[in-house]
Amino acid sequence: MTKRNKKSPSRVRYEEFNPTVSCRVSREVYDQLKRVKDSENRSFADILKIGLGILEVKAAEEGESYAEGYSDGSRDTESAYKVVYRCSVCGELIEVETREEKEAAGRYMTENGWGHTKCHNRNSVG
Repeated sequence: MTKRNKKSPSRVRYEEFNPTVSCRVSREVYDQLKRVKDSENRSFADILKIGLGILEVKAAEEGESYAEGYSDGSRDTESAYKVVYRCSVCGELIEVETREEKEAAGRYMTENGWGHTKCHNRNSVG
């Protein structure tokens, strides 16, 4: 009689509440993810949670400045994804971080006619 590779009930429950997520990315994106993973000692799951805004990056806990957290020394990643605006009182830059700020930015863009270039081009061709 052969032994079956049957999953234990605890493993079945674990997999049910912690499903696997898998996706294909370009080599460039993978290398960038790997650099962040290694330099910040994080898992791919942590990086995903940070991107979703579920997990906050706390510079004090990490022992280094978040602004210095790019292992390759470039600011390309930051400039591609960071949104800032100027304080209406002092003029200093403020980073858009909270859900409320993101929602306000989205409302502003919708109210002021922002949209896909292809949609605007389609409507202007007549």
